[in-house]
Amino acid sequence: MADWRDTLSANVSVLAKPRRYAELSAEERQVFDRLDPARMPRHVAIIMDGNGRWAGERRLQRFFGHTQGAETVQYVVETASRVDLPWLTLYAFSIENNLRRPREEVGFLMKLLNLYLVKNVKRMNDNNVRIAYIGRIDELPGDVQETMRWAAYATAKNDGTTLTLALNYGSRGEIVDAMRRLLEEGSSPAEIVARLSGDDGENEISRRLYTAHMPDPDLVVRTSGEFRISNFLLWQIAYSEIFVTQKMWPDFTGLNLLEAIEDYQKRERRYGGLGDAAE
Repeated sequence: MADWRDTLSANVSVLAKPRRYAELSAEERQVFDRLDPARMPRHVAIIMDGNGRWAGERRLQRFFGHTQGAETVQYVVETASRVDLPWLTLYAFSIENNLRRPREEVGFLMKLLNLYLVKNVKRMNDNNVRIAYIGRIDELPGDVQETMRWAAYATAKNDGTTLTLALNYGSRGEIVDAMRRLLEEGSSPAEIVARLSGDDGENEISRRLYTAHMPDPDLVVRTSGEFRISNFLLWQIAYSEIFVTQKMWPDFTGLNLLEAIEDYQKRERRYGGLGDAAE
């Protein structure tokens, strides 16, 4: 006769499975079954890199790499939603991209963003995904902003994964904007200094960042093998774990996302303190 503890353990294991576990591929289920449900990250942020090089290796124009990268986004988002990942943030378009890329490429990226949103809102709703944005959105083309607002409204009632696209985003600019908000609130310089000097000083800035409504990322993934942060969420990733893969973004899959989470679960997060071994 089975011990009651075995029965309880089995029931807990079943309950720990996400509701859409069966929709994972066989390979994804194999990796997910190795994960500890109690140690899943709340927020994964991804620096999507390598579209251009992916195309170059295939002797294609860069535009094909960006198009394939947009397809990858939805597949990765769907896997995230199937494992009940609460927050997924993708670095889609930086301020530096806007300023330093050829105008033809920037124009194509804006059209691709527009097309991605129009094509995928139904899929986002089918997967209970809500879309949001961070960055200097008001500097994007008007028609793109309109489509972004429409997509956000159309998915606003979903309560599964929140997909946040970082668009025309730069972390240094975000911190500047946060300080500007603090100054515009009308406090005197002495009051601002006092607020920043107190125990709540960091929160005074955090509350004015684009990400004030979000938890800080637990895990940052960078594709294409580059060991750079590229001005992405510099404040928020102070204690994030970082995972770098050689895969170019167009080749990245939901399985790779789960593998990154598996690697994350092997880390010991100390937040500046002593680890269990030291203690």
